[in-house]
Amino acid sequence: MANRMNSVFLVSLGCSKNLVDSEVMLGSIQEHDYIIVDRPEDAQIIIVNTCGFIRDAQEESVNTIIEMADYKNPENGCCKKLVVAGCLSQRYVLELMKEMPEVDLFVGTGEYHRIVELMETDDEKNKNHVSIPRFIHSEKDPRVITTPYYSSWLKIGEGCDRHCSFCIIPKLRGRYRSRTVDSLLMEATKLVKGGVKELNLISQDLSVYGSDLGDNDSLIKLLSGLEKIDGLEWIRLMYFYPDELNEDLIAKMSRSSKICHYLDMPIQHFSDRILKRMNRRITGGEISEKIKMMREMIPEVIIRTSVIVGFPGEAEEDFNILLDGIKKARFDNLGVFRYSDEEGTAAEKMSDKVDEGIIEQRYRKIHEAQKTIVEEINRDMIGKNIKVIIEGLHEETELLVRGRHKGQAPEIDGEVIINDLNGKQVKKGDLVSVQVSDYHEYDLVGHITDT
Repeated sequence: MANRMNSVFLVSLGCSKNLVDSEVMLGSIQEHDYIIVDRPEDAQIIIVNTCGFIRDAQEESVNTIIEMADYKNPENGCCKKLVVAGCLSQRYVLELMKEMPEVDLFVGTGEYHRIVELMETDDEKNKNHVSIPRFIHSEKDPRVITTPYYSSWLKIGEGCDRHCSFCIIPKLRGRYRSRTVDSLLMEATKLVKGGVKELNLISQDLSVYGSDLGDNDSLIKLLSGLEKIDGLEWIRLMYFYPDELNEDLIAKMSRSSKICHYLDMPIQHFSDRILKRMNRRITGGEISEKIKMMREMIPEVIIRTSVIVGFPGEAEEDFNILLDGIKKARFDNLGVFRYSDEEGTAAEKMSDKVDEGIIEQRYRKIHEAQKTIVEEINRDMIGKNIKVIIEGLHEETELLVRGRHKGQAPEIDGEVIINDLNGKQVKKGDLVSVQVSDYHEYDLVGHITDT
């Protein structure tokens, strides 16, 4: 092709699961001899892998598309083809085609493996490549890792079958489908050979991994295989629903030196009435029992969760149950979301909406309660020695180094600020021992020790 467009810039928005899709697209692009550039003004093809989960994410995606479209202007860049991929395309392709004629191609969440084929099409009349998502990549698909070399996401499943009343994910990502244990172990081994020390296992629903496959593919078997990989230091579990949590998994975590004593377990509420309206498969009392079981079997376990305030019908009594549950559970990390209607969900049709002013008040109450809990947890950490993976210099000063311990997932949790290297030379990816001496809001402060 004489005038082949060969330079590509990709911007990835939203969650880590979307980022993995972006990395697979980059792998395919690179394998087909395209040049991946770091600046949009240098790209002949620009891809925006969008998020369409909640309103704020949709707005960010739309604004980014508009920003990237400016590079089609010869005064700003050399873009000849603008591609919009991911969840926003999956959700609103017909509306986007009408409102954004400057976009040349729309790619759904189940078509990302076809990115090069679609980029190279000259059919200007057929912009829409969105269908029911069925694809999930394997170890055979090339992938360009965009995270720091020592840490990576391992997507073990895709899609969701839960149909929570507030959530659009099943419509965006399709039915749940798992990758095989063998496929995941082959990819993990390859990643570790490339320098990865930390693997974060992700899926829309980690807790049902393998349920669509045979007996040879289960989370316990996957974890057992990952533990045997030399050079892999940390294995972290993200987005595990509480109704599937059992003693077998907790016992596996408690015995392991590689599986982080950390669980990302979204609960959303403690009120039985609201949980039922959310179409969750558990009660508040059962959630509390799961948390109690985890803390009894792994006393030092770190639990991250997320909750929604102001769900339709949430009375003051329901909110107080939520707030009391949070205070008793003492979560180490907590994400609080203000409820907002999402088009196409069951909750959108519920009539008893909570006033936005009340939602904001409740949000602040939970935020303040959690801030107090984290302060108490961090205060108890003073004097303890912890293993920390070095992330680099602090963004505010070269006099400080930053890192994370096993209880801090990348990008979403706090970090460890190191103010004394004890004469040691450190680089990104090093694992060092740090003694905690102070804390600052959600971050710990400490110095490297000899041990």
